Amino acid sequence: MSDVLAPTAESVLLYLCKSVVASPDAVSVAASSSGEGRVRFDVTVDPDDMGRVIGRRGRVASAIRTVVGAAGAKDGVTTEVEFVE
Repeated sequence: MSDVLAPTAESVLLYLCKSVVASPDAVSVAASSSGEGRVRFDVTVDPDDMGRVIGRRGRVASAIRTVVGAAGAKDGVTTEVEFVE
């Protein structure tokens, strides 16, 4: 975890992703700064769990992005969440 960029948003993202997947140990989050006040999170999960994280028509992924965005607002940043295969 990178405590410098957005600690609240990152911990919320990690918690949500680990709660949804079947293999929580395979979840990893990489944070990077993508401009002024913006943080990008790249989430990697087990290939078998990718469907669980994205959900039907992307609803789970959208919900995760919304909640992480709210947590990012607490950190004072705008967040961007990408699910990487």
